[in-house]
Amino acid sequence: MKTSAIVSSALASVLALGLLTPATAAEAKAAKEKCYGISKAGQNDCANLSGSHSCAGQATAAMTPDEWQYVAKGSCKSQQGLSAAEAKAALAAAKPKKS
Repeated sequence: MKTSAIVSSALASVLALGLLTPATAAEAKAAKEKCYGISKAGQNDCANLSGSHSCAGQATAAMTPDEWQYVAKGSCKSQQGLSAAEAKAALAAAKPKKS
């Protein structure tokens, strides 16, 4: 009788761990933030702010303010990165003015 209780408990534990995986993935994504201006050429995570490409790994230059990577939440500034608002301002400042 004790053996069946142990087996049932073990099986329930394994099944419960399988159900927790999606919540853990969601928590992991929530623990990250976009950090602009830190990615190396070809190592960006997705589309850039300027709209010149729409996929990961297509950055042609390193450390440009419109390219971004996911980093641990709160670590962007320590990597000399920019927030989205700061990156947009840097791009606007770099555009040549029309006369």
